[in-house]
Amino acid sequence: MTVAVVRRKTHLVHIDHITVGSAAPIRVQSMTNTDTADAQSTAAQVKELADAGSELVRITVNSPEAAAKVAEIRQRLVDMGCNVPLVGDFHFNGDRLLKDYPDCARALAKYRLNPGNVGKGVKGDEKFAFMIATAATYDKAVRIGVNWGSLDQTLAKRMMDANQLSANPLAVEAVMKEALIVSALESAQKAEDLGLPAEKIMCLGSIT
Repeated sequence: MTVAVVRRKTHLVHIDHITVGSAAPIRVQSMTNTDTADAQSTAAQVKELADAGSELVRITVNSPEAAAKVAEIRQRLVDMGCNVPLVGDFHFNGDRLLKDYPDCARALAKYRLNPGNVGKGVKGDEKFAFMIATAATYDKAVRIGVNWGSLDQTLAKRMMDANQLSANPLAVEAVMKEALIVSALESAQKAEDLGLPAEKIMCLGSIT
């Protein structure tokens, strides 16, 4: 029995020479488990993953030592004839790393960030704005992700408070799921407002 699969219609996102979205082929992305500060080992593993069929490879960029080696990793891949796009997985200090290591910002094809991890309040907004501005400057894609661990607690509290005042309040789990969606959509809109084109923005979420 053949089951027809209908893909949800989404806009297309351009990540270097790779296009992602409902009108494009399903893409394979993998992640290294090497220390990114070890450029030789990381480049070798990225090449191995690409040869095995990975079309994008994510590397962790969580320290100055790692950020300082991203451009070298990219060059090593070029020397090996491997043009697979590199995705930078940033944690709490992505804005600082992109600022201090512009070669890293240029070498990556996509920045992966969770707004809830960037920071809170005005300072968090400034860090988020800097990362988006950097992506726009270098024509890079940005993946905006949300999950339980990185959900903006200010947003969650605001929605929980509003739910309590509602005539028909929802269950806590339902409100939290809605908060994840709102967080992703608000962050994506904020990125567009800051000058990053929609075709450079991806939103992903996890409720597990």
